[in-house]
Parts: sequence; structure tokens; C-alpha cells
Amino acid sequence: MADEPSWDDIFSSQPRPTGESSDEAPRSRREARESTGRRATRTTDDAPVRHERAKRGDRGDRVDEHGLPPRRKRKLTWLWVLLGILVLLGGGAAAVFFTFEPQIRHVLGWEEPIDYTGAGTGKVVVTITNGQIGSDVAKTLAGDGVTKTYTAFYKLLLRQNPPVEFHPGSYQLKKEMSAKSALAALADPKNKVSTQVVLPEGITVKGVINRLADLSESTGVSRAQLEAAAADYKSFGLPAEAPSLEGYLFPATYSLDPGQTAHAMLQTFVSTMFQHLDADGVVPADRHKILTLASITQKEGGSSADFLKVARVWDNRIAAGMPLQSDATVSYGSGGTTISTTNAQRADKSNPYNTYANPGLPIGPICNPGDAAIKATLHPADGTWLFFVLVNGETGETVFSTTLAEHNAAVKQWQAWLRAHPGFDG
Repeated sequence: MADEPSWDDIFSSQPRPTGESSDEAPRSRREARESTGRRATRTTDDAPVRHERAKRGDRGDRVDEHGLPPRRKRKLTWLWVLLGILVLLGGGAAAVFFTFEPQIRHVLGWEEPIDYTGAGTGKVVVTITNGQIGSDVAKTLAGDGVTKTYTAFYKLLLRQNPPVEFHPGSYQLKKEMSAKSALAALADPKNKVSTQVVLPEGITVKGVINRLADLSESTGVSRAQLEAAAADYKSFGLPAEAPSLEGYLFPATYSLDPGQTAHAMLQTFVSTMFQHLDADGVVPADRHKILTLASITQKEGGSSADFLKVARVWDNRIAAGMPLQSDATVSYGSGGTTISTTNAQRADKSNPYNTYANPGLPIGPICNPGDAAIKATLHPADGTWLFFVLVNGETGETVFSTTLAEHNAAVKQWQAWLRAHPGFDG
């Protein structure tokens, strides 16, 4: 535009270096001020003028040693406002990130890996149940902390040719395994864990529950579940006269299938007992009687070698109309765990298991008998014995008698042994 200064005008208006002069520039500050229309100070001494002006209170009249106004201090309010805005924006951004982290990571390509690396650490037992397929196993592994994600393991399965077949069982694996390591571990039979329980002859239902409860970590079945299932004893197909599961759980060593419920475990033991009774020719109508007698023989008989004679004593007493007088039955009905009883306990007719005060058999078995006691009950030894008594608590020696006099003599022998061995409780 016509009114704009030229480059020559701009550069000619800049201060000259010290020592240089220009005919076009004012030769004194007085001339400079007169040329701009300002009121000039009546002095020819520049220094006093600069000093005097520096002292003036009017901020606009201050000048520096070059005759220029000093720079004003900048206020930083705008900076604090900006910082506050950034903080607020940062907090909001963080909230958005944590809320939508997976989506944001996916868009920006920051996605975390879906798989672990390596063979893992620690130990964990993983159970595969009947009917489970690959997707079920993938969920189980991720849920138990073996693999990082369901997807990592399942995608690996889809790439396998031929397809992987999983076998039910419990497997010893590790935490944080790669999908590849986990698959290899499941295929290795050395990692399969067998959950076994041993039920010895003469164990009670309470003892069975205790043993199964000790395996809860590997079976996933709690004591409470076992007790609830046992209380529902009528659901196991027992004879109508059975007052509980007692006597109907066959003693043996069992391998527990993974994923079994408490009821299923106990049903296995009951079914096994029925199988043995059927094999021995016991008809369903006689099951309760045979198991009740066999359970008393199991508890009272000591060594299995005496079972045949003990079973004969019960038959002889029943035939003679005599009470069985088994201390083991009295103790069971009184909540005891030994065959020792007191006079008061033996006189308690309210105890339905008391075979001293009540004639005939108790209302049910007092333990879970094994094959030897069952076979002895079915095929007792020939003899006329009506009595027997333990005479040596260490060896299990038992004396069988036909007459009361013989029996009383044997009882004295037992009492003498007890005096010699204080603290023995049977």
C-alpha cells in the first residue's frame, strides 16, 4: 500500500551503532523530542536528564539508559490457568482410558498379549470331567489361572490336527503357563492325579466322611456337602428298616472320578456293597439283617480268624433266646468309639443299640463290615459257643466258652490282664 513504509525507511529508523551518525537522524535528544512534538527539557546534559526521568513515579515516563521504556514484568496467571486445564483434562483422559482400556488399546495397537510365556510356576490341580469339550477345558484353564486367557488356549486347539481328545481326570499343572505348555502338560499321563480314598473294614459313616473331607481340595466336595448327602440316606436305595447309611458303605480302595458330587461318591460305596451282597447270594430282603450281624462281628471279632466263631455265637444266642450282650453295640449307641462300656450304659434300655437291655438285634449296623465279616455271618463255624471274651488286648487273643462257668473264668483272666496294663481302653 502507498502508506506503508519501505524497507529503506524501516532500516534507516533503527538505532545506529555507537560512533556512527546520520545527517537524517536528530543530533541530540532535545532535537529528537522536538521532532516528535514532546516537551523538551531545557538542558544540554543528557545524563542528568536520564537520571531524573528514572526517578519519576509515572511508570510510562521511565526509560532505561538507552532512552527506552523498561520491560514490564509479565503476569503468569495464564500459565496457572493452562496447567489447571491440563490437569483436569489429564484426569478425565485417565478415567476414559481405564473405562475403555481394551477398546483404546485395540485402536492404538497397544493390546496386551493374550498368552503367557514359559512353563509356569507353582502348582494347581485342574479337573476335567466327563463330557467336557475343548471350550470347556479352555474356560477351566483360564479360570484356574493356568493360561492367561480363554482365547489363547482355544485358538491353539483349533489349529491341532488331528483334534485333541481330553480324558476325564485331575491333572497337576502350574500357574501362568503358555497355552502350548498347558496343552502338552494335559497330554502327559505323568501329570494325571489319581484321587483315591481307602475305607478300611469296620469304618463308620463318620469316619468315611472324615476321610472324604480330607480330600476336599482335590475333589471339590466339602464336609458340609458330604454330611448333607449322608443325612438323606433314604435316597440311596437302602432297605426300609435302615436308620442310616451305617453298614451300607463297602470298605475298599476307591478312585474318585473328578466332578463327582457328594451323593455320587456315597452312592458308589453303597452300590459296591450291594454288588458284594448279591455275589454272596444275599437277597435284598435279608440285606439289613446280614449287615447288622456282620457289623457286630467286625467290631467284636478282633482278628478275622475269629470271625467264624463270633458269628456262630450270635446265631447260637439268637436261637436260644438270649440277648447278644455286645459291648460294641452299647458303645456305638452311646456315642463311644471303643468296646468298653459302663454298668449304667449297659442298663440303658432307651439306647436302641443296647443288646444287653434289649433282646434281639440292634436297630441297624454299627459299622461298615468287610467281606470277611459278611462271609463269616453267612457261613459261621460249627460250635456250641455262647460266650467269648478278649483276654489279651495286645495280641487279640479271645476265649470262646459254652458254659457260663467257663466264661467267668475267662473274664477273670481278662480282668487280670487289664490290671497289668492300666490305661488300656479297648
